[in-house]
Amino acid sequence: MRSLFLFLHRFVPNTPFKLTPSSSFSAYASSSSIKFPNFNQSQPKVQNFLSLLQRFSKNLIWVNSIHAQIITNALFTDQSLVSKLVRVYCDLGSLVYARHVFDECPHPKTILYNAMIYGYLRNERYNEALELFRFMGSCNVGVDSYTCNYALKACMGLSDYETGVEVMKRAVDKGVESNGFLGSSMINFLMKFGNVDEAQRFFDRMPERDVVCWNSMIGGYVQAGQFGKAFDLFHEMCNCGIRPSSVTMLSMIQVCIKTADFKLAKCVHGSIVGLGMSNEVSVLTSLVDMYSNIGDVLSACWVFETMPKRNLVSWNVMISGCVQNGMVHESFAFFGRLVASGVRFDSGTMVSLIQGCSQTADLKGGKILHCCSLRRGFELNPILSTATVDLYSKCGAVKQATFVFDRMEERNVITWTAMLVGLTQNGHAEEALKLFCQMQKEGVAANSVTLVSLVHSCAHLGSLKKGKSVHAHIIRQGHSFDIVNMTSLIDMYAKCGTIKYAERIFNNGSICRDVILWNSMITSYGIHGHGQQALGMYRKMKEDGFEPNETSFLSLLTACSHSGLLEEGIKFFHSMERNHNIRLTEKHYASFVDLLSRAGRFEEAEALIEQMPFKPGSSVFEALLSGCQAHKNIELGIKTADRLLCIDSMNPSVYVIVSNIYAQARRWDDVNYIRNLMRTSGLRKTPGCSLIEVGNQVHTFFAGDNSHPNWEEIYQHLENIRVEVEASGYIPNTSSVLRNVDEPMKIRLLWGHSERLAIAFGLLSTPAGSLIRITKNLRVCVDCHNVTKLISKMMRRELIVRDANRFHHFVNGKCSCNDYW
Repeated sequence: MRSLFLFLHRFVPNTPFKLTPSSSFSAYASSSSIKFPNFNQSQPKVQNFLSLLQRFSKNLIWVNSIHAQIITNALFTDQSLVSKLVRVYCDLGSLVYARHVFDECPHPKTILYNAMIYGYLRNERYNEALELFRFMGSCNVGVDSYTCNYALKACMGLSDYETGVEVMKRAVDKGVESNGFLGSSMINFLMKFGNVDEAQRFFDRMPERDVVCWNSMIGGYVQAGQFGKAFDLFHEMCNCGIRPSSVTMLSMIQVCIKTADFKLAKCVHGSIVGLGMSNEVSVLTSLVDMYSNIGDVLSACWVFETMPKRNLVSWNVMISGCVQNGMVHESFAFFGRLVASGVRFDSGTMVSLIQGCSQTADLKGGKILHCCSLRRGFELNPILSTATVDLYSKCGAVKQATFVFDRMEERNVITWTAMLVGLTQNGHAEEALKLFCQMQKEGVAANSVTLVSLVHSCAHLGSLKKGKSVHAHIIRQGHSFDIVNMTSLIDMYAKCGTIKYAERIFNNGSICRDVILWNSMITSYGIHGHGQQALGMYRKMKEDGFEPNETSFLSLLTACSHSGLLEEGIKFFHSMERNHNIRLTEKHYASFVDLLSRAGRFEEAEALIEQMPFKPGSSVFEALLSGCQAHKNIELGIKTADRLLCIDSMNPSVYVIVSNIYAQARRWDDVNYIRNLMRTSGLRKTPGCSLIEVGNQVHTFFAGDNSHPNWEEIYQHLENIRVEVEASGYIPNTSSVLRNVDEPMKIRLLWGHSERLAIAFGLLSTPAGSLIRITKNLRVCVDCHNVTKLISKMMRRELIVRDANRFHHFVNGKCSCNDYW
């Protein structure tokens, strides 16, 4: 005991100790504003020290001093006092002191064991708590309801079902399971592990059930997703004369949120008012959250405005509710009121506001909020940082997103996924795949959202090998092949040029097949120019009992457009409203205009645009303008371009097409005017680039590129190919070169196109006779199309080229598009 006293004395202020606590604490009191009670000079009572521990339980130094006085006054044998001391140390997080006190007690009783087990539980040291619980059994120390309650909660903390069952059996053996709070813990334990029926049986056997037990049972049903049973039990509780507490009503609010039942929500709200809970901030805040989640923002605002008191959580829930329902402007108005009220906002407030800026792509507002977060010291919050990464990604500011991501000290799978999705959506697919490799090296397990994002990256790059690798990773990690995963894989294999693999995924999904899966397959056939297969898939879908939706018809119209199936496309378009009651959207009109324009039926396309029930958007005029360029309809093209620029003056592709139309007409002054207009507007033409995967690396080529390590060899091989194709009768089609230069320069520019460089590299780097896949970001020009057909015949190679619109399969001098693209 003396050794423990000396151990503690090192941590106590250098103040002389007396034999009585009164003089000692007077010394402490003289150096502070705290007033201690005046003890009698007689033998100090246990109650006095209990009062002191209660009063100074927040200060470790004072508790050390009280501890020393307990030893000095020989009160260490009183286990109620020692238990209180252990609890105070545990509350302060000083488990070392607490354990010293426990170990120094010669014969600890149940009350002291309970205090120490509670301390371990409070500090999330679950294993130590259970070890001490087992040690009680070996020492034949009896357990009570408190002991079993603490031990059961430790089992829940460790997700240890077997030990928890042993604790419950021991409680039953001791006859303490009928205790209210222990019974509640046992119900919570069984519910957590999904043993709902056993929890209900235990609940039914309880002789007395207070409101806590009812709440545990109702909350368990909510947690298990059995909302009907939760409501039935609530009704039974009321019939039994048990008055619901605020915890009960919070569970019922969750039922309303999960079921989105508006009528039930109003009934629950009325019950809350009837129970006199209109002044409870937590309940009213949950009501605001409930109405926001079911889309009734007006009711949420009414509850918020009528709250007698509001805390920060209330403000955050209201702001989040507005953002959640697309009312971003209103969320900032509430934020302004929050600041004006003097309540300090936190990182949760910033998360909601930044998510609002993400919705509206408000980069400027997002930057202001980011700066505000940095000034307030919120930058270390992983949830806020993840929201900021998502904001910058959705606004196209990938550099800023990467900057925030790289500065984060704590990154979970959601953070990694946000960065991966941002890179993929902004066209940085290769960087996304590199980041995934880094994620794996850091031991972060990918979730299904991460993997879907990676599949999209592989699709964007046309990287079949990497796509197969991600597919294998999905299988190895045991992720379920749900509709989202299967649709993304079908899309990836289709965009990598392997329609057979896409078919295999589709056929394997017969169990969970729905209209989304059918649509993805129709789209896949469409982009490959297999229009008849797309129509056959549509017929089979209807035979299997699946009703087409608006996406189905959009895919069908696109397939008809790429395959020249004009009459079939017209029938599908007119059948949507007439036969299927599907409202036509701008995308449907744009696709149909594209179909008509490709076929040169401009009068019908113009008439359709004029008859649209709503104002046509940029996509409709872009489709018409593209057709004008293909058919060299200069007059209509210029007229369409004027209308399009009034709608979307900052779209560089519009200026490029208009410039090309003028160039086809040899109106070079107008070409220069359009190009100068682009420069003064700060717009740039998207440079043409082509990708090819060789080995495990994706190589990128730009027009006239000499940055590749093997560029000299590539150009030499390309020159050899040029000589061979010219010898076979090839005549360059320079109509695609829309520059005011002489003919030899036009031919030179043609042979510097990015897809030709990629093909030459592929011929040099892959085995003879093997398949070559090229992905290009722009439409393939006529001359490159002709040359690629000749190369496929001369080199006896199959070449698959994916351009901005569709796939071209070149085999033995022919293309799958039949020269219609």
